[in-house]
Amino acid sequence: MKKTIAATLAAAFLMSGCQQTIPKEALQLSHESLQQRQMQTRRFDTSEEAKLLQASAAVIQDLGFTIDESTVPAGLIVGSKDRDATEAGQVAGAVVMAVLFGANAMQFDTKQKIRVSLVTRPIDDQKTAVRVTFQRIVWNNHNVVSKIEGLTDPVMYQQFFDKLSQSVFLTANEI
Repeated sequence: MKKTIAATLAAAFLMSGCQQTIPKEALQLSHESLQQRQMQTRRFDTSEEAKLLQASAAVIQDLGFTIDESTVPAGLIVGSKDRDATEAGQVAGAVVMAVLFGANAMQFDTKQKIRVSLVTRPIDDQKTAVRVTFQRIVWNNHNVVSKIEGLTDPVMYQQFFDKLSQSVFLTANEI
């Protein structure tokens, strides 16, 4: 019995040494992260989250996205659209590489999926925050993901929120 307890304690002690701690800097947001969050978030003077989501869904669809998921209680909308990702320079470079090194070296981007994620969050009794993010997933001619990246163009976010403001106005006035 004592050997079992001793073995259990020894095993627990040894396993606790394997536990990894999270570095403090891993949990701190960078200045760039905070700037991106500000660019991706707007506050609206409404407590009607469902109407805000309705207006948001309309804008997302107007921009050519298909709504993939919508959860009103969670304040979430996810959409996507497929686009061509072929670039002439990339194809020309791939052809040159294929001539020099063989056909297997020929790789270039062919298609992409652009995803939008929108989340609403009540701030207080009269305001709601909306955060939207855009991502891009690119596949090459071998149907392998070659790139996953967040889209961070401030103009794109400004245009989205301008359209959302108009849509919120139209939805609120039932136009």
